[in-house]
Order: sequence, then structure tokens, then C-alpha cells
Amino acid sequence: MSRVHEEGQRVPPFVDFVQQPRARLAESVARCSVVDGGSRTVIQRACGCRRTRCEPLVLVSFSKWGCDQSRWQIRTAPADGVITPLRFAFSSCQHWEQGHFTALDHMAREEIDLVAFLGDYFYEDGGATNQVRKHVGLEIRTLDDYRRRYALYKGDPALQAAHARCPWLVVWDDHEVDNNYAGLFGENGMESEEQMRTRRAAAYQAWWEHQPVRVPRAKSWADLTITRSINWGALARFWMLDTRQYRDDQACGDGAKKVPCGDWADPKRVLLGAAQGKWLVDGVGASKAAWQVLANQVMMAPYDSTVGPDTTVPMDQWSGYPVARDRLLKSLAERAANRTVVITGDIHSNWVNELSSDFSRPGRPVIGAEFVATSISSGGDGTAVLPAPAVAALAENPHVKWHNRQRGYVLCAGKRAFKRCDCAECASFCAAGVS
Repeated sequence: MSRVHEEGQRVPPFVDFVQQPRARLAESVARCSVVDGGSRTVIQRACGCRRTRCEPLVLVSFSKWGCDQSRWQIRTAPADGVITPLRFAFSSCQHWEQGHFTALDHMAREEIDLVAFLGDYFYEDGGATNQVRKHVGLEIRTLDDYRRRYALYKGDPALQAAHARCPWLVVWDDHEVDNNYAGLFGENGMESEEQMRTRRAAAYQAWWEHQPVRVPRAKSWADLTITRSINWGALARFWMLDTRQYRDDQACGDGAKKVPCGDWADPKRVLLGAAQGKWLVDGVGASKAAWQVLANQVMMAPYDSTVGPDTTVPMDQWSGYPVARDRLLKSLAERAANRTVVITGDIHSNWVNELSSDFSRPGRPVIGAEFVATSISSGGDGTAVLPAPAVAALAENPHVKWHNRQRGYVLCAGKRAFKRCDCAECASFCAAGVS
């Protein structure tokens, strides 16, 4: 695993972008194995990380699974204030059953500095029939269940290769716990808040155990905080967000709904929660980085899927929390206009959206851009041809500048500005080795 140093946090024993000289790095890297039900998960640990005589690139060989020698790349982040080129990929949504991780095999061969993975690292549902591959057992709920599911996914050679290629910045979305959960509200309406809290604690602990992250120690696993920021020199600051743990329940019963409905427009409803929202707005305002990159799970730009005078929007996305969204965009317009980029996953399709300071008032200035990455495999083989209703709906959404439904990931590159973001697309995921 590759791990990244987050500023201003106490350093627990994990390796991210390493902040220590090459000679001492080899001494500090150690391994521990968690063996559970015949599956082995290796957690790479280190100690004594300090910012002394940092080298820009460190290559370390270590024993993977206790048998072979694998070469994994670990590197330091550029020093604050230094403009350093950045080439990174971002992606999300890799369903084991719905396709092979062909896109990750391609990603592992890219010349990239880091990967931002925006959630749905695995899926929690039980094994289904007539799939490309099959989950073992029923829908997962316990700590042991979540650990076994991580072991299954992390055994995939393409995923291992992509992790070995460069450090990953990761956040969770819903499927690391339960489909479309919101705070302590699960998909199953009969699941109590007490049951959901227990399940969330198990899922969050397993995520922390298996993912390349360094986050503050939690008093309770159910309240694990993953929001953090990472500088790439003076070029960019990444803001890793959590749009699941602190949100109010979806309005109007979730799904895509005609609005207004129910408490959809209630100004008290939030997606980030008050504390995270303030942390983000204040931090963006104080950041001296040229670009503010918001690593976000669900699409921020609205999307009206109905042609005509009615408006239908998805309740699980920022469109389901319109007042909170416009409040955030107004703050970004005041503090970081035209230097904010939102990167998003979740919906198994590619989008390029213009963000305005207030979507409730057409014609407001554009203050940022949103790039939505398609899925790695979720949804199976994609398509380059949009269905007719989707094509017609694009006219209702002039801020959407491009959209397609193939599989892959997004590559962004820049030196003083992010001059291009490309969608890397693969043709087939339903057969191993096909690209």
C-alpha cells in the first residue's frame, strides 16, 4: 500500500508520501499480517517519519504475501510553495461481480503521480447469479464480513498493480457500508439506528485497516473522521470529503423525484454537516495553492432528467440538498472563484460540468468546474452512445458540457494550471484481459 502525508495531523504508524531519507526508509518499513478465514491482508507500517532531506522519489522493494519480492513506488509530496507538475488519475466504483478491473490494469501502466479513489472500493451485496464473477455469501454486515470482502477485492492482480504504481488518496462512499446510507439511516428501513451504528462501526474499522490512509484516532469506530487535506506543493490542495457520515436523510424517499417535494428545499438539511462545511470553506479561503481540488463522492452540478417544464433530480446527489449546495458554491465563489475543481465519482458515467455560484438563479457566473469519472467496472460494459431520453435531457442542462457512459478513469495533468483532463476508456470488462 502507498500512503500520503496529510498536513497538521499527528503521524500514526503508516507510510504515505514518505517524509524521511532513503537510508532510514528501508529500516522503518515493517509488515504485519492479519489472517482471517484463510485470507491474508498485509498492512504496511512504518515509524519515525520526519521531514528531513526528502528525496522526490523513493523506490522500495518488500516481500508481498511473504513469498515474492514486489517493487512498490513511494514518493514524497513536493514542498509547500514549490510549483511542481502533477499528473493524476481519479476513479470510483469497482464492482467485483459486474466486470474485471481492466481499467486498473491500464492505470497501472500510466505515468502518474497519484490516484484519487472516490469511493465504492467494493460492494456490500451478496453473491448474485449470472455475473462475471461472484461475491461469496450474503450481504455483509459484521467486521469479519467486511474484512473478507476487502481480502477478496485486494486479491485482484490489476488492483494490486494500480496500488503499486503510485500513492492513492482514498475516501469512502456508500457501498463501503450500505447502499445510499445517510448518517445512521440505512437502505433497509427496518434497520434501527442502533443496528446501523454497529454496522457502520464495523465497516469504518475495516476500511481503516485495509486502506492507505492516515486519519485522526477515533473515540468510536462509528465516528471515524476521514476529512483531510493534502498539498501538492503550490500547485494544488486536495480536500478529501465525506458526503455520507454527516448528511441528513435523502428527501422524498430517495431516488429521482419531481421537485419541489417534501423537505427537499429545507435550508436546515445538510450534506457535509456543519463542522466539515466550515472546515472546507475556511480552508479553501486560507489556502495559497493555485488550485483547490475537492475530492467529492456525488455529483455537485444539478441534472434535470425530465424534458419540459417539470424538474426531476436525484435525491442522493447534491441536487437533493439544493440549499446546502448553493450555499457552498456561493462561499467558493467568494474565496476561490475560477480556481476550484471538483472531482466526483458514484454514477458510473463521465461528465464535465460548469459550476455556477447559484444554480437557483440561471445566468449566474461560472466559478469552477466539475469532472465526474465513470466506474472501473460497475454497470458492466458501458456504451459510447447515449439513449435518446438522455440526449434530449442534455438540453435541459446547459451547464453539462460533455457526458458519456463508457468505463475507465480520468487523467488530469498540469504544471501551473490543469490544462487538460482526459477520459481513459476501455471497451470491455466482462472478459478477463480484454481492453
